[in-house]
Amino acid sequence: MSADTFRTAVVRVPNGPDSIEIIDVPVAEPGPGQIRVAVAAATVNPTDLGVAAGFFHQIGLVRQPEHTGLGWEFAGVVDAAGPGAGLAPGTRVAGLVAGFDRDYGTYAEQIMVAAADVAPVPDGLDLLAAATVPLNGLAAAQIVDLLGDAPAGAARLLVTGAAGAVGANVTVLARERGWQVTGLARTGDEEFVRGLGAGFTTRAEPEWDAVVDPAQLNGQAVELVRDGGAYVGLRPGLEPPTERGISVTSVVTASDRGRLAGLLARAAAGELPARVHAVVSLDQAADAHRATAGGGLRGRYIICP
Repeated sequence: MSADTFRTAVVRVPNGPDSIEIIDVPVAEPGPGQIRVAVAAATVNPTDLGVAAGFFHQIGLVRQPEHTGLGWEFAGVVDAAGPGAGLAPGTRVAGLVAGFDRDYGTYAEQIMVAAADVAPVPDGLDLLAAATVPLNGLAAAQIVDLLGDAPAGAARLLVTGAAGAVGANVTVLARERGWQVTGLARTGDEEFVRGLGAGFTTRAEPEWDAVVDPAQLNGQAVELVRDGGAYVGLRPGLEPPTERGISVTSVVTASDRGRLAGLLARAAAGELPARVHAVVSLDQAADAHRATAGGGLRGRYIICP
């Protein structure tokens, strides 16, 4: 990075990890309500793999003529603030860059965002762990909003992929809304899932009142829901067909500064998991994508530019 440019990871012609390029982008000054953040950590999420593979290009969510940026969530330090931003340089923040159609994302040495899309990071939470909270935590919280409070007499909830980043957060937050949660995960994850206060299974039978599906089992997960129950997925517009009176919805994760602040505070207090699998450089983004695609990680790859 020179004084006038910074490095960021993008995809021009999507073709999986090998299509990830590191380019130089001009530095800009923040406008009203904006901040420029020196990125300390960006998280590799399954959504990023879909962007690099071209999945979201194919369904029309990416239309960038030159390139699209990678990365949705980040943590770092404010290094410049525009008028009315309300965050001083030096403030540690974490945030979410939502949407697919953008020139660059959080896999970058710096990022320009609206101050309303970030929250300060508590002193008790390091920036690597904080970077895992915005997308995964907000997705989980908004999934639980879709579920609502557990209805009387119909409170059995199955969470697929309960040991993953979104599933673990859903497990904690849904229990607080009265749901009797059971996590579906691998045998080796039993101790972790039970440690979240949930039941555990490696093989689920039908007749659940609701299923949340971070593992994206889709139609297989719908089959586990009782007639008239509820299914919540993570792929808007690609939900499995509705059947047997089941409510089928998907979360559209959106920025929420107040809620993010609360999630970061809870992660700092150890009430929500914020797990880091490994830390790599920006130049190793493709390697991190390959490893994430293999599945089974219990924590995210973190890119430190």
